[in-house]
Amino acid sequence: MVEIKYKGACVKLADEVYDPAEDSYLLADAAISYARDGMRVLEIGTGTGFVSSVLLANANVELTATDINPHAARCAKSNSIEVIRTDMFNGLKVESCFDMIIFNPPYLPTSDDEKVPGWLNYAFDGGRDGRMAVERFLDHVCGHLAPSGMILLLVSSLTGIEDVSSRMGAIGFDVEIVGGEKCSFEELVVLMGKRR
Repeated sequence: MVEIKYKGACVKLADEVYDPAEDSYLLADAAISYARDGMRVLEIGTGTGFVSSVLLANANVELTATDINPHAARCAKSNSIEVIRTDMFNGLKVESCFDMIIFNPPYLPTSDDEKVPGWLNYAFDGGRDGRMAVERFLDHVCGHLAPSGMILLLVSSLTGIEDVSSRMGAIGFDVEIVGGEKCSFEELVVLMGKRR
């Protein structure tokens, strides 16, 4: 079994689960920077559990994760992550409230002929404009976020950073870019949203 190590975490990888890449490392670093002891943290779409594992190795937080992919849920559990197999927020109790919610969504614009077969498609298919999962996340995140809570959302220049920032502002967040990296054909950024 392949393992990767980063900032004190050792994460096992699995078939049919998105392998951590530049976006995962960028989000993990941002999560470490903003985590505070005792925070209740939720990671949506945890995949292997990489971001959650790195966060737990570097901060004293209470963490829950979700993923729709059964292979990802098993992989994250094998990496000692408390994971609920569900679609985004659906499997959480209505009263669940978190101080930080993190999400590395499928953000690549995806046409029908670009879809990946099987469960792995959930990690790559951002819909026609790359914002399908981002929009669903933003539609429901406020119902699970503490009044003084924050979100960390990874997006790409291909997704439309300004469009996502504007949407976050429209639902009551002050938004700033707290991490970024230029890749060969895109720029990746972590947007932090704090409730007004």
